[in-house]
Amino acid sequence: MNQLLRTLFLSATLAAAGSTFAQPATPRVDQRETHQQQRIAQGVASGQLTPRETQRLEAEQARIERTETRAKADGVVTPAERRHLAHEQNRASRHIAKQKHDRQRLH
Repeated sequence: MNQLLRTLFLSATLAAAGSTFAQPATPRVDQRETHQQQRIAQGVASGQLTPRETQRLEAEQARIERTETRAKADGVVTPAERRHLAHEQNRASRHIAKQKHDRQRLH
């Protein structure tokens, strides 16, 4: 379990580091990514998330990060792209909450 937590934090750290090099800033998106990664890690640590749930939530976070990277690719993150990212993050947040509170526990 500790290995999984290390992997989660490492992936969040690398994603944050990679998104700051010569690209437009998206601090709100980055802050939410970090917070959602922390929520997932807490769910793993507490046993609220099963490995399969964790895998799905992590895949969703990776999709959001790829969307953010594509939005930054041309050097400008438009208001429409920001809205799309916010929508995807809202959806992911709901998924995290639903999975953490679905009474499936890892024992």
